[in-house]
Amino acid sequence: MVRVLVGCPTAETHRYCFKEYSEAVNNLTFKNKKILLIDNSKTSNYFNYIKNNRINAIKASYSESARDRIVRSRNILREIVLKEDYDYFLSLEQDVIPPKDVIEKLLRHKKDVVSGVYFARIKSLKDKTVKLLPLLWAGKKGSYNPYTMADIDINLIMEDNFIKVKYCGLGCLLISRKVLEKVKFRYDPKYTTFDDLHFCQDVRDNGFEIYADTSVKCKHLILNRPWSWDNIKK
Repeated sequence: MVRVLVGCPTAETHRYCFKEYSEAVNNLTFKNKKILLIDNSKTSNYFNYIKNNRINAIKASYSESARDRIVRSRNILREIVLKEDYDYFLSLEQDVIPPKDVIEKLLRHKKDVVSGVYFARIKSLKDKTVKLLPLLWAGKKGSYNPYTMADIDINLIMEDNFIKVKYCGLGCLLISRKVLEKVKFRYDPKYTTFDDLHFCQDVRDNGFEIYADTSVKCKHLILNRPWSWDNIKK
């Protein structure tokens, strides 16, 4: 039977959404799974909180750079997938709440990389306005620009479709073992982007395609977030 590791990097900043996330992952209907969080907080307080609430966790080392912490944590999850013979990794960020049958829905396509749908607040690089957009990008408008991520017809997103994309976030992404054998998580210090964009580029450079199942619509807990990425060292 297919084995799936479900998890993500986390830190004290995400304590606010732990309760809803833990309820969601514990209610996932796919049976042959393991839930695992990698805590990269500065102290062990949040790690102990996670363990006391009966969610598997590993304490990772701390760095001032958020991207360092996230990439290190995500590669711990990658190594566990490879060493413990998991077939897939469901990268499910702690502020993303999926439908309970998310794994079954993403697995049914028998693809190596399949994303669900969730929205984020994206700020225009030109006029600084903010829009709520899906973290999916088809690449129809040339080189990557965060404000053009919604270059997919919104009707395709709001209805139930299965589409090919070039980039997506790592908030709800099913990744096969085959992909993780070839691709590590990384970021490029020359850019301000996080590891999700580099991961998607590396996936495609290694000959894999990226898809999105728009029937898998997730709740993104961003409106009640008590902090801002603008105040965290990248």
